Amino acid sequence: MSRIGKKPVVVPAGVTAKVEGQLVQVKGAKGQLEFLAPDEVSVVQQDNAITVDPRNGTKRARALWGTARAQINNIVVGVTTGFEKKLEITGVGYRAAVQGKTLQLALGYSHDVNYPIPAGIAIATPKPTEITISGMDRHQVGQVAAEIRALRAPEPYKGKGVKYANEFIFRKEGKKK
Repeated sequence: MSRIGKKPVVVPAGVTAKVEGQLVQVKGAKGQLEFLAPDEVSVVQQDNAITVDPRNGTKRARALWGTARAQINNIVVGVTTGFEKKLEITGVGYRAAVQGKTLQLALGYSHDVNYPIPAGIAIATPKPTEITISGMDRHQVGQVAAEIRALRAPEPYKGKGVKYANEFIFRKEGKKK
């Protein structure tokens, strides 16, 4: 039994939620998001809460039960407060700057890397070595952060590269003579 799936998703004041069959639409202060639930689960709105239940006892339905509930909760949180990821850049001469709709990164290559900022995402650089990615779609915020990190992933010997703010890089000892 899913412990997460059992909990109803509470819709806070100032947020309107509408359930039409498998489609859940949520509108809040930051914008509007929608989620199409899989056919194995049923989505019901009662008062100011949305509940998700499996349609049958199959393993797939039970697996998607908690997942669908978590996705609905993510869109409710996204339209109210939004999501944020922080990245840190480590390395001599490594820096980032936002110029219009692109993020310009100097990551030790022979050229600067220009990353186009997708719609619905806001990127800020409070310091040249810090990047803050924010938006209302949790999946998109995480995907953009992963793509930027992949441009120069941190290496284990000197720790140079782009890493998440809360990430620990396991350091290796270099060759000995």
